[in-house]
Amino acid sequence: MINRKVNNVQEALHDIKDGQTIMLGGFGLCGIPENSIAELVEKNITDLTCISNNAGVDDFGLGLLLQKRQIKKMISSYVGENAEFERQMLSGELEVELTPQGTLAEKCRAAQAGIPAFFTPAGFGTEVAEGKETREFNGKMHVMELAYKADFSIVKAWKGDEAGNLIFKGTARNFNACMAGAAKITIAEVEELVPAGTLDPNQIHIPGIMINRIFQGEKFEKRIEQRTVRQKS
Repeated sequence: MINRKVNNVQEALHDIKDGQTIMLGGFGLCGIPENSIAELVEKNITDLTCISNNAGVDDFGLGLLLQKRQIKKMISSYVGENAEFERQMLSGELEVELTPQGTLAEKCRAAQAGIPAFFTPAGFGTEVAEGKETREFNGKMHVMELAYKADFSIVKAWKGDEAGNLIFKGTARNFNACMAGAAKITIAEVEELVPAGTLDPNQIHIPGIMINRIFQGEKFEKRIEQRTVRQKS
């Protein structure tokens, strides 16, 4: 069995270079690869194209890369709670490709499955469809979307083993699952890394064949984007 374990985040991300395209799992701040993002900030990688559902918040997640102007282009479904993302987009400092959320997920999944393109009704008749092939199916118009092409995919899981098998916890499964194996190289950071054979095969969400490198992260903050609590009665 192939051992995909690397010692730390520095080893996992050692060959990421300026100008590359990177997928990053997570939804809001849920299930984001915190250690990997921090390492990208530390390495000062620039001119990145990032494919992610959103860009975190101003001072956490991908917002840290935006603060240092390390991202050239964001491909995402919404601007969300990130004021700096909004400012850079409106000022023209950042190239932004907004994509319907389901389409973004399917473009990742198509890349994961080796499917070059697919048709979806989402976005027909809007700016999303401009310059794209359209076709009618069962009386309804659809837009052809191409699968993403990325150099790296960085995902975060709850548990993983040294063979690369992954288990996600709760809603942290989100975009992490469809981004695993959707790039030339997939890197997984996990909260707990165990020997191969330890995980129950029936509980595994992503098989190790889709993972190239895996490492155990540390000091996960798991910040809550919008904390809402019930008022005391």
